[in-house]
Parts: sequence; structure tokens; C-alpha cells
Amino acid sequence: MNLEELKQSALTCVACGLSQRRTNVVFGEGDPRSPLVLIGEGPGDTEDKMGRPFVGRAGQLLDKAIVEAGLQRSQVYIMNTVKCRAADWSTGKPVNRAPTEDEVQACRRWLEPQVLLLKPFVILCVGAPSAKNLIKKNFQITKERGMYFPCEFARTAIATLHPAYILRQMNISGDGGYSLLVADIARAWAAAVALRDKANNSGHHPPP
Repeated sequence: MNLEELKQSALTCVACGLSQRRTNVVFGEGDPRSPLVLIGEGPGDTEDKMGRPFVGRAGQLLDKAIVEAGLQRSQVYIMNTVKCRAADWSTGKPVNRAPTEDEVQACRRWLEPQVLLLKPFVILCVGAPSAKNLIKKNFQITKERGMYFPCEFARTAIATLHPAYILRQMNISGDGGYSLLVADIARAWAAAVALRDKANNSGHHPPP
């Protein structure tokens, strides 16, 4: 199965309750041959409406950071660990919430083959939930952000602050950690390119 076939299968997924209220499955987008893949937690309201990852306010800040890191969004691949919006509908108006463990596990049927097909050299986990999903369960974003870790889906993984968190912090003090996000993207890209070039020169490629 190739990436497009996997996407078409994911678009009709009913493996968990999130499928009942979603507008769109948000599969992922970008350059599937990129050495760097950015992975967030899950789509919000704007992403659910548009069927694209990171296109709301947080996504716009991520785009700005990508450009400041010397890249274009089209040079990387962007996705989430969970493909449908998780929201609390108890008041009748949806409010974003973290996916439950059951929802996270249900979506691994798409997450794992997607990343294995992309074969990234480096994964940049955007936010703590993604890092806990892909790096280690007890990941501490304040202490371990920007550090390289082993990862079963890439040569290495690194985590950065989520732009939604940065937006909240900006209202409290300074840049809210925005400069750290820019630096982490630049470092992750540099590492991914170096690993890709090394593999190309040696004839070795990441395992399928």
C-alpha cells in the first residue's frame, strides 16, 4: 500500500467515536520525500473544517517559524498522531480536548504505516502529547525539548513546543518560546539533511 492508498482508507475510518462528529479526516500533507516530518497531536476546529493539518492560528505561527528557520512548508511533511478532531460536545458547542488513550491507540493503525511509508530521517514532535506518543510515555517537554532521542520510526526524534502553547504564553511574557520553536525546526532540518546526505553517500537508506 502506498501513501495515497493509505490516505483513502483513512478517510473512511470509523475505528473510534471521533468519526461520528468529524467534518474531515486530517491525514497530512507536504513533501513525502522530505527527510523531516513534523508530527503534532491532532486537528482543531479549522483543521477539521479544511481537512489540512496546522492551518488555524497555531498553524499560522508554525508556518512563520518554518520560514524563519530558513524553510518553506512545502519542504517538510506535516501530520498529527490523531487524524480526527477531539472535542467535548457536552455543552452543545464543541471545545477542543486531548484525545483519550483509546482514541490515540485506535489511530495508530494509520499513524504507524504512514510514518513507515514516509521514511523520515528525523521526526520533530510538535508538543508534549506527540513526544509522549512517539518518543517515550514520560516525556517532559520543559526539560527534554530540543534533545535527540532514539525513535522506532526514524533515525532520531526531537520535540519542540506546540505553537498553541506559545500563543498562550505570548500573552504572559516575552515571545512565549517562539524563538525556541524556530531554533528547533532549524536544528531538526539540519540533522535530517545531514543524515540523508550521509545515507546517500554511503548507499544506505532508512529501513522500510
